[in-house]
Amino acid sequence: MGILSWVLLGLVAGALAKFFMPGKDPGGCVITTLLGIAGAVLAGFLGSLLGWGKVESFDLWGIFISTVGAVLVLVIYRQVQKSKASRK
Repeated sequence: MGILSWVLLGLVAGALAKFFMPGKDPGGCVITTLLGIAGAVLAGFLGSLLGWGKVESFDLWGIFISTVGAVLVLVIYRQVQKSKASRK
């Protein structure tokens, strides 16, 4: 899948992740979008390694896997930010 497709899929995945996990995120919309792209790439890579199929197109399976990846990345990001804030 091309870079532009990954970016578009990441935008959709980031928006869906934000929908499933509402709340105030440090960094706002831009960081959430970047986390969505990172989650899409990570989920596509891990899905391929685990044999769940390749995320090669902008289809329902690709959106699902990418959204799961984006939610996981968002959860990790929130935990890291929370632990940084508690140290101060």
